[in-house]
Amino acid sequence: MPRGGEVMRMSVEQPLWRALTGYRVLTMVYAVGLFATAYDEFERPWLAVVYFAVLVVWTLATLPLVANAARCTRRFLTADLTIALVGILLTPVADAHERIQAGGPTMPSIWTAGSVLAFAIKGGWRWAALASTLVAVANLVERGGPARDTVHNVVLVWVASIAIGYVVEVARASERTLARALEIEAATRERERLARDIHDGVLQVLAMVQRRGAVIGGEAAELGRMAGEQEVALRTLVSGGLVPVPRASRDTAGKEAVRAADDTAGEAGGGPVDLRALLAPYAGALVNLAEPGAPVPLAPAAAREVAAAVGAALDNVREHAGPDARAWILVEDEPDEVIVTVRDDGPGIPEGRLAQAEGEGRLGVALSIRGRLRDLGGSAELISVPGQGTEVELKVPKDTREADDPRGKAEQR
Repeated sequence: MPRGGEVMRMSVEQPLWRALTGYRVLTMVYAVGLFATAYDEFERPWLAVVYFAVLVVWTLATLPLVANAARCTRRFLTADLTIALVGILLTPVADAHERIQAGGPTMPSIWTAGSVLAFAIKGGWRWAALASTLVAVANLVERGGPARDTVHNVVLVWVASIAIGYVVEVARASERTLARALEIEAATRERERLARDIHDGVLQVLAMVQRRGAVIGGEAAELGRMAGEQEVALRTLVSGGLVPVPRASRDTAGKEAVRAADDTAGEAGGGPVDLRALLAPYAGALVNLAEPGAPVPLAPAAAREVAAAVGAALDNVREHAGPDARAWILVEDEPDEVIVTVRDDGPGIPEGRLAQAEGEGRLGVALSIRGRLRDLGGSAELISVPGQGTEVELKVPKDTREADDPRGKAEQR
């Protein structure tokens, strides 16, 4: 267990061991005091003196062994319980029969409970049940039958030890769960830190190599293409590795994005999904994806529609800007909304062309992009300057309405 887990275990169990140490000393003094006050009533006081001498030496000498669970071994527990049982069984030999029948205490008295509690703290309720059962049998043998006060004391020790043992087991299980949660949290934070470092360093270098290679041309262009593929692979790995980096064309990227959306939504069980995983299939040599280092959660239906709108925007880039046009996808995670921007380096859209396309019945932008975002309560803004490319900005609120599944509307369209 890691260092943090050890600290937590000490915080839970150590007070129990300290309490047990104090209990053993106090009950030892109490048992000796009872014997001293009734010394004249014992038939064989010398036998009791010998036993109490052993009990005192054993209790004081073994105090370090009840300091923690590691030192409290099975051999010690067995020897400790044996001393308690021997003291109970020697009581009829050393003490007067009348005192025993009148309900007089055994020689170890309540010191015996310390041995049973040590079993409970060390091994849980099963060990406690075993030790308390042996003590019960010894007490019945000592009294010669099930007397009322004997049964009362036996049941009390039995129930208390088992309850304490069960509480200790639950506490240990909670410690393990908490320690695992802390390990996962630490690993997640370290991963996010590495993601930020990689994003600020390696990914930017790969993107620069890709751009420079495309400008230089020749063998450098091939090197730039390979750098772009490695950038996509590394970015997907940093994002969580939920979706493999495709090497297919943009025609298959859209289908893979939809399939990834369905798989991710299914795994999330209706909970939020990471938008980055749905947009990863669109990335490639000609499409650069820039995203945050942390997950971008959205409702499954909303994430699906945003990914579909991005796919429609990339389809427009391929159709109107040419198969060699480059595109950039930027994902921004704001407190209240998610902004996805798709920009290309194509010739742009002439003024009035979109209105003319709608008049001709070509409603790709109106329905596939703006319609999807409108159904989610968001917006889609298209900015285009002739000769300087086109930019589509998609905004979707994080608190989207799920009453009407946008996917059904998209399928109808």
